[in-house]
Amino acid sequence: MGSLLQFLRLVGQLKRVPRTGWVYRKVANPESVSDHMYRMAIMAMVTEDKTLNKDKCIRLALVHDMAECIVGDIAPADNISKVEKHRREEEAMKHLTQLLSEDLRKEIFELWEEYECQSSEEARFVKQLDQCEMILQALEYEELEKRPGALQDFFDSTTGKFSHPEIVQLVSSINKERSTEVAAANNDPPS
Repeated sequence: MGSLLQFLRLVGQLKRVPRTGWVYRKVANPESVSDHMYRMAIMAMVTEDKTLNKDKCIRLALVHDMAECIVGDIAPADNISKVEKHRREEEAMKHLTQLLSEDLRKEIFELWEEYECQSSEEARFVKQLDQCEMILQALEYEELEKRPGALQDFFDSTTGKFSHPEIVQLVSSINKERSTEVAAANNDPPS
């Protein structure tokens, strides 16, 4: 039981690891990694796509950034190669899963590996959810901080990355709402 407690405490660190991209952009009160993973899991839960294994999608969403409780949220701006990032995260996942029973160790590590390798339809769907959740969060920060259009680089980074019909539709709604807000801000007379 002691190693399970250690696992849960380590994973609990995700509640206190802020998402690096928001920190670098000086967003007030940036979300944590677990905040991001939670909404992704909800997004997976509400998919209408009957061809996907919804349970697996939820599990992938909950596991995909789990290593960040040890390695932190490594962002592209950190100039760490994808190979090195993967090596660090794999080492962290091996450490984390060693704290679990053999069955759980295998299940969680294999889910993480499936996401990393993008080896299933579910993993590819969850990767798109990851990007979609990020731009939804960017929209919300622009609204909260009354800075329409300020987080454009997050939107630019996702160009051409969406193909799942439900996600394409959601992204279209996000972009439409954002365009309206940016246009309204640009038409406001200076104060």
